[in-house]
Amino acid sequence: MLLKFAHQLNKNNEVCLRLKINPGAPETKIKEILADADGNTIKIDIAAPADKGRANKEIIRFLAKEFEVLKNNIKIIKGAKEKIKLIKITK
Repeated sequence: MLLKFAHQLNKNNEVCLRLKINPGAPETKIKEILADADGNTIKIDIAAPADKGRANKEIIRFLAKEFEVLKNNIKIIKGAKEKIKLIKITK
């Protein structure tokens, strides 16, 4: 489901993702990709509560695994304490 974004990462050495997260889910997984005014928003269930940065850590862990990059290559640019986040991934 993230193949389009992985291609952008490989081509440009970076990609920005807009995420809409649902913390406290039973498992971390991608729900769907929405076509919206801002491009594409990725809806993700997060198997961690929105408490003390736990959901953000789980997002970073999950994306690092999905894109096969180091956790240090993933930054939350905007929305660290919100359900809508802008994430930058670099190679």
